[in-house]
Amino acid sequence: MSVSADLWPLAGAALGGYLLGTVPFALLLTRAMGLGDIRKVGSGNVGATNVLRTGAKGVAAATLLLDAGKGALAVLLAATWSAEAQLLAGAGAVVGHVFPVWLRFRGGKGVATTLGVMLAVSWPTGLGMIGAWLATALVLRYSSLAAIVAMAAAPLFAWWLADLGTALLALCLGVLVIVMHHENIRRLMAGEESRISLGKPRHPDD
Repeated sequence: MSVSADLWPLAGAALGGYLLGTVPFALLLTRAMGLGDIRKVGSGNVGATNVLRTGAKGVAAATLLLDAGKGALAVLLAATWSAEAQLLAGAGAVVGHVFPVWLRFRGGKGVATTLGVMLAVSWPTGLGMIGAWLATALVLRYSSLAAIVAMAAAPLFAWWLADLGTALLALCLGVLVIVMHHENIRRLMAGEESRISLGKPRHPDD
């Protein structure tokens, strides 16, 4: 088998994952529920946290689950090809969510989709990330910081609980998601980031 023949399934997995990741559930659900264009609300991000700013908690929860689900689905579909294909499909799904071609490459921050990917690739790693997010959120009450800590911890969890390929995927996705939180990091350093309200729980920053 030629090298090009070996690469085509991997390229297909990455492209398929990307296209699946570009499905803007936040935009579709808010429009369907008559909430307007989510891109004109709050941060303008196409993610669950921004949907929550509309006050529609159920829609935000559905967005969170669907964004995580599309990441997991990309991995599971590609797993029928090879382990390498599923890693590339997962990476593609997160890149698609963050940089969707249909929305001029302006999407969400990728937390939920990354979590879905990691749960599908290595569920112990995914559970470790959820634990890191919950612990940080409960103690420090910053949603964005909890997301950053979870992403930073992901490669360590993957190295310990999975394998090198999964750890490299977690590292790459973690760097991307943390970079997408640059405004949150600036506000955290300036002491201007809003805290999680105990009366109004928030979802992981996406």
